[in-house]
Amino acid sequence: MGRRLLVAGLVALALAGAALATRDERGARFEVLGHAAAPGGYSGDVDLHRGHAYLSSHKGASACPAQGVRVFSLANPRLPKRVATFGRIAGTWTEKTIVRHVETASFRGELAVTSLQGCGEGSFQGFALYDVTRPARPRELARVRTDPRGSHEIWLQPVGRRAYVYTAIVASEIRSSPDGKTPGKPDFRIMEVTDPRKPVEVGGWGAWQELGIPPFADPTKRLEGNFVHSVTGDGTRAYLSYWDLGTVVLDVSRPAAPRYLGRTRGEVDNTHSAWLGRNGLLVETHETVGGTATLYRRTAGDPVRLSTFRLPDAVIRQGHRVRGIAPVSGLDLTDSVHDAKLRGDLALFSWYGQGVVAADISDPRRPRFLARFLARPEADPEKLLCPGNRCVAVWGVDVEGETIVASDLIGGLWVLRLRRG
Repeated sequence: MGRRLLVAGLVALALAGAALATRDERGARFEVLGHAAAPGGYSGDVDLHRGHAYLSSHKGASACPAQGVRVFSLANPRLPKRVATFGRIAGTWTEKTIVRHVETASFRGELAVTSLQGCGEGSFQGFALYDVTRPARPRELARVRTDPRGSHEIWLQPVGRRAYVYTAIVASEIRSSPDGKTPGKPDFRIMEVTDPRKPVEVGGWGAWQELGIPPFADPTKRLEGNFVHSVTGDGTRAYLSYWDLGTVVLDVSRPAAPRYLGRTRGEVDNTHSAWLGRNGLLVETHETVGGTATLYRRTAGDPVRLSTFRLPDAVIRQGHRVRGIAPVSGLDLTDSVHDAKLRGDLALFSWYGQGVVAADISDPRRPRFLARFLARPEADPEKLLCPGNRCVAVWGVDVEGETIVASDLIGGLWVLRLRRG
C-alpha cells in the first residue's frame, strides 16, 4: 500500500506540471487527479458511470483501428486503471457511448449503448448494446444496423419498466430519398430496448417529412443544412440537435408517434448538442469558430433564450500562447465548443483546443467563466484537428459527484476535480 501511495504522489507531481489551469478572480481552479493514455488511435467521447469511465474512439483521417470502448476503473482516481474493452468491431469506430442503470422485465443492471460508424464500404454501421453490470466483463447483447449510415450520436433512456435508444442518423432523409424530392428514412429514430437482446424500432421523426423543412441540397457540405446531429432526452421529451434548425423538441411519451412541440430560434447555426439541467434549464452548443453555448428555459413550446456564453478573449489568447499557434480563422474549429454537461449551478464544456471549461450558471441569464483546464499539447499523428504538429483536442467531458473526466482526442483520459475557492 505504501508503494502505491508513493506512485500516486509521483504521478500527481508529474501531472501538476503537465497542464495549464486558468481561474477567475474568485479562485476557482481545476485540480488534476489522474491521467491515462489511450494509445493506438484517437479517442472519442467519455461517459462516467458508477466510478468507471467509458472512453469511446474515433477513426483517423485514414486509419480505422477499431479500438472500441475502453473501460477505466476510477476506484483510485489518481491511477485510472483500464479493466476492459468492448465494441471492437472491424471496420468501425465508436464515437459516443451512454451507460445507464436499467430495470425491465428482461434486464436489470448497467446497460451500455455505443454508436458504430463504418469506415468504408461494407462495414457495419448502427449501434450495439452491452451488459456492463460487471464493468471488467462486458457482454455484447445485440447489434442494430441503421441505414443509410451508422448511428452518429446516441442516447439511452430508461422510462419506468421500459428502455429506449434514441439515435441520430445524420441526413438520413436526404441520403435515403428515392428521388431527392421525397423524404427518405427519418434522421431521428427510436428503438425499444426493454429486452436489450431484441431491439425493436418503434418510431422516428424528420423535419422534412413532418414540417416540410428540407435538408441541405448538397450532402457534401457538412457545415450547412438541417439534419439531426445529436439527441438527448428526459423520458417524455427528446431534444434533437438539428444543426441549422436549432434544438427541436419532441413529445415522445408515445414513442410510436413523436409530436413536435417547438424549437430554439435565432442564432442557432451548427447546433451540435444539448444537455438538460435542473429547473427546466437547457444548454445548446454551437460547433463554430470560437464556439458559443446558449442557455434556454424549457417551456411547453419554443424554449426561451436566456443568455449566450462565450470564452473570454483573455482566456482564448492565453491558450494560443501556451499552444504556440496563431488565432484560428476560416472553418478551423480548433477553438470551438463541443459538448456540455450541467450539474447544479455548474456547467462544464469540452472546448477542443481550449480544453475543459467550467462556468457558473447560478444565474442562467448571466453565466460566468470559472476556470479552464488545458492539457499539455500532444503530437497529432494524422493532424486530424491540429493546426500544427501538437495540440489539445478535448472531445468530451462528464461529471459524477465531485469527479470530472475529460477525453482528449490525442491525449486520452483526464481525471479532474474543480476547486471553487
